[in-house]
Amino acid sequence: MKSVLFTFLASFFIGNIGFGQDRITGETFATRSEVLAQNGMVATSHPLATQIGIDILKNGGNAIDAAIAANAALGLMEPTGSGIGGDLFAIVWDAKTSKLHGLNASGRSPKSLTLEYFEEQGMDKIPSHGPLPVSVPGAVDGWFELHKKFGSKQMEEILAPAISYAEKGFPLTQLIGWYMQSVKYFQRQGFANIKETYIDQNNGKLPTEGEIYKNPYLANTYRTIAKKGRDAFYKGAIAKTIADFMQEKGGFLSVKDLADHKSEWVEPVSVNYRGYDVWELPPNGQGIAALQMLQILEGYDFSNIEFGSAEHLHLFTEAKKLAFEDRAKYYADMDFAKVPVTELLADDYAAERRKLIGENASSYEAGEISAGETIYLSVADKEGNMISLIQSNYRGMGSGMVPPKLGFMLQDRGELFSLKKGQANTFEPGKRPFHTIIPAFITKNNEPYVSFGVMGGDFQPQGHTQIVMNLVDFGMNLQEAGDAPRWDHTGTSTPTGFTRNGTGEIRLESGIPYTTIRGLMDRKHKVRFGRGIYGGYQAIMWDKENRVYRGASESRKDGQAAGY
Repeated sequence: MKSVLFTFLASFFIGNIGFGQDRITGETFATRSEVLAQNGMVATSHPLATQIGIDILKNGGNAIDAAIAANAALGLMEPTGSGIGGDLFAIVWDAKTSKLHGLNASGRSPKSLTLEYFEEQGMDKIPSHGPLPVSVPGAVDGWFELHKKFGSKQMEEILAPAISYAEKGFPLTQLIGWYMQSVKYFQRQGFANIKETYIDQNNGKLPTEGEIYKNPYLANTYRTIAKKGRDAFYKGAIAKTIADFMQEKGGFLSVKDLADHKSEWVEPVSVNYRGYDVWELPPNGQGIAALQMLQILEGYDFSNIEFGSAEHLHLFTEAKKLAFEDRAKYYADMDFAKVPVTELLADDYAAERRKLIGENASSYEAGEISAGETIYLSVADKEGNMISLIQSNYRGMGSGMVPPKLGFMLQDRGELFSLKKGQANTFEPGKRPFHTIIPAFITKNNEPYVSFGVMGGDFQPQGHTQIVMNLVDFGMNLQEAGDAPRWDHTGTSTPTGFTRNGTGEIRLESGIPYTTIRGLMDRKHKVRFGRGIYGGYQAIMWDKENRVYRGASESRKDGQAAGY
């Protein structure tokens, strides 16, 4: 009897590393069911932001109104990765015209800052903090562009909930309470206005999980923007405060840089993956890397390949390496570089790249062609409009540059320029840096299907590809597709000038079985575990047959999908 019990316990603990819950339906790794609703759906990384979006929808606003309101709330509630000091990208499904629209609301580098300056300073990389990585923040202009084209409610009503929470306060969630401790780093480094903005407004103490956090400075900034419009930010007193502070701290961002800023409406690009059209925005973002990966992977029959198996991860990883070498060579601001988007997404090019994949881990060159933290949210309304929106300060809270009494930190997105001459993404004045943040959308038969995104720096194209494969190849539902164990490959070349490091390494979540790890090692892959690098997912699916929205939210973060 004892030997039987020992055998059972041994097999249980070997086969089940850690503890979990037992669900009576669906995949065993799912954390919950999909959220279902008929009239509208909001999925964000914070429950209070989701509730704000739902309230906007219930009060007659549309998906775009709700998305702006939720994004404003997230800039307050998750300052560790987002805010009006950063940039924004969005894909909108307009139900009236049955058309997708893309918005690139990323900012440009200061026009007075040159490559020669970095050379004179002996720099081979733009630093992650301080005044030098700061580019024009594009998020506010992005709000107003979205509102002008699609919005229905007044901006004062849209921003009112975030203003109220900024003034009255709200309890920090577990994850953001943990990330907020990075404020102490900026304090130790002596960055100006950190204490006044994040600590003094909260009774002289940096709040932690469950404690109330306020930001009256940000409330005043939001109120000014709501009343006076986008020019208050880019041409008024706010712009002058930003520019004066940057100049005082040795930066280059000027009033003219802010005044000259404009967002750009762009045509989303797509590939068809097994009958589903997957849409991303063209560069300066990295969205087409996900499309390149899907083009390569479509050549394999995954009906005979088990999810999470060594073969699955091997083929995925090699496709990623191929796409990311092209990413390093070609992706950049298309106002400055001729990015061969059509050629990179062509079937014949994918077929040629696919031929390079063998049985073992390899390293690759870019093809020859002629020619860090974030927030993501999705909203859908009763009229059928849907929006996929992503917004970020780039590395964590941003650059450390906090203009006085405005309540936010400026982004450090300029860190993603290369300082090597002659590359597509080489620094130039007035240029948009390579961007990691990417919204995504799936249509089927020219109708909306899924609005989704997976935040997380370089991981994002890998995350998008994993979600699409989970839905299409492995038959998961929307929540299961996000809950499924993830993996990340690192070590390929980057648009910042980094050259690949051998075959790189695969980093796995603990849900990947040991048999897969062993199989990957047999194929000469370097494998290890990684913490907190697998992004954050939100998604909304339109179920045409039942005329119901299905919502899903990231179990690895504090978010929520809700509908009505």
